[in-house]
Amino acid sequence: MRAPMPEAPRRTLLLIHGAWQGAWVWDSQSDALAAAGFASVALDLPGNGADGRAPGAVTFEDHVAHARATVLAAPGPVGIVAHSGAGVLATRLAEDHPDRIAQVVYVAGMMLPSGVDFSEFLGPFVASDPDAIGIGRHLLAAPGGSRVPEGAAMDIFYHDCPEDAARAAARRLTVQGEDVRAPRVFHTLARAGQVPRGYVRCGADRSVCPVVQDAMCAARPGARVVRLACGHAPMLAAPNALSDALLTLLTAATERGSN
Repeated sequence: MRAPMPEAPRRTLLLIHGAWQGAWVWDSQSDALAAAGFASVALDLPGNGADGRAPGAVTFEDHVAHARATVLAAPGPVGIVAHSGAGVLATRLAEDHPDRIAQVVYVAGMMLPSGVDFSEFLGPFVASDPDAIGIGRHLLAAPGGSRVPEGAAMDIFYHDCPEDAARAAARRLTVQGEDVRAPRVFHTLARAGQVPRGYVRCGADRSVCPVVQDAMCAARPGARVVRLACGHAPMLAAPNALSDALLTLLTAATERGSN
């Protein structure tokens, strides 16, 4: 009897949530990614309510260390999918470990130039269009950081999502520590610049506005872009389209790496 063929190794994919959120944002993507051969790991970043740590006591370096542990524990190079503000963390990981990061896909993410934080990058856009500030004008102070009111989350993050799912997501948002919301990261062409990048552009985004997404892609050229006609939370607004976009970008980078 012929021995069964060994299964192909599953590629590790690290899914990182943005500010005020948690690993739960990726629930709609797990089945499609698993069917495509990815062993996805959705992180809960420190201080987001899952680990009991006070948001104000958590630093960006805590986020880096937490994500790094997963990257270094994986059996091979890891793909990263980063939503919104998690793009800064993904860039830092790519800079620190270019040999361990197979690719980074930013989903309406902060793919910023080296040494520039998001508020600095956003400044000129807000000067010409105050709505470009996104969620910023709605934030309320909370112990150790900020929180997003339910109504603002519904309007800015989830305006095009099914209402029940949108309201449930808005109510799950937690306090975000100020140190981790929009840090400044330095990166180089020789390290992070060598890691393949993809970008999922959300054309109806009210948080990271499309014009800002386009400007980030122009400031860091080389990312392959897939465009979706949805708001800031494609995981809820367009889960199937997001799965298709992710697999398009992840597969393209994997094929390039094997040539």
